[in-house]
Amino acid sequence: MTTDTATTPDPSAPEIIRVHTRRVACDGVGGALGHPRVYLEMGEADFVECGYCDRRFVLAGPEVPEEEQLAPGVYEGAGGH
Repeated sequence: MTTDTATTPDPSAPEIIRVHTRRVACDGVGGALGHPRVYLEMGEADFVECGYCDRRFVLAGPEVPEEEQLAPGVYEGAGGH
């Protein structure tokens, strides 16, 4: 069976964060160790990767809790935290 790499997350990503929205913002770990805040949109795929820190944000179903508390610097939706 073959997989489409454009829509299938790579399990070897440095950090995988499950979120409930298709639009997220990432600033790395925040503060001096972070990077400029970037807003990321998943589009048709169920994941998106940050171009700065390689964090992978994966769309999770409602039965899966968000990992936002474990991942500082992640903001979901238009309002952030």
